[in-house]
This record gives sequence, structure tokens and C-alpha cells, in this order.
Amino acid sequence: MPIPMALRRIIISEIDDQQHIVLKEIDGDRSFPIVIGLFEATSIDRRVRGISTPRPLTHDLLATVIDLLGAEVQDVVINDLREHTYYAQLRVRHEGELIEIDCRPSDAIPLAVTLKVPIYVNEDVLGDALDD
Repeated sequence: MPIPMALRRIIISEIDDQQHIVLKEIDGDRSFPIVIGLFEATSIDRRVRGISTPRPLTHDLLATVIDLLGAEVQDVVINDLREHTYYAQLRVRHEGELIEIDCRPSDAIPLAVTLKVPIYVNEDVLGDALDD
């Protein structure tokens, strides 16, 4: 059963190539970091702070395309962890059908924050993340 998570922190370092986001269990105490790129971290940070950009960013474009195609993002599920790399699914509902699209968590999370849709992590992924 997927565990509901919330974005807890965004850690942006100006001297390191690796940035971090921390997801925390909504109804619990477990949390874990995900390493992401600077572009993705600043995109998430802008969304959380409500800072707009003069032109659409990649995640804005994706949200617009999904909407114009008559679909709706249902949620994001971080569904796998292999060799220290997280995998996610962007779950989109279109004409009653649920479509699961493979993506990076760092691409799915800004979209989830923008569209205010839930973020989930599979229990086994959370367990593996905490064992690392």
C-alpha cells in the first residue's frame, strides 16, 4: 500500500552539484532524502514559494499539455529504488482510464506541488530508503 508523503524540505547548495529534497510520511515519522539536480530543486523551490517566472518552465509546459489534452494528474507514486536511483510514476487520468507514466521523482514532484496532487511512496521503497 503506498504511503502518503509530503515535501518536507528543499536543500539547495550553491557549492555542490547535488541538491536534496526530503519527503516525510504524512501520518508518521519516517522521512528520507532524494538527490536531485539544481534545475529541479530550484523549480520545486519556486513552486513552494509561489514565485512565478516570466515564461513557462518545463514542468509548467507539462501541466499545460496534460490539461489541454483533457487529462488530469491524479497523483505521483515513487515506486522503485534500484542502485540508489529512485523511480516514479506520474499517474494521469484520461477519459476514465488511469495511465501510469514512468518518470524521475525530480520531474514528478514539481508537477505534484504545482497541481496540488498527492505524493505517495511504496512501502518497500520507503523501507529500502531507510536501510541505505
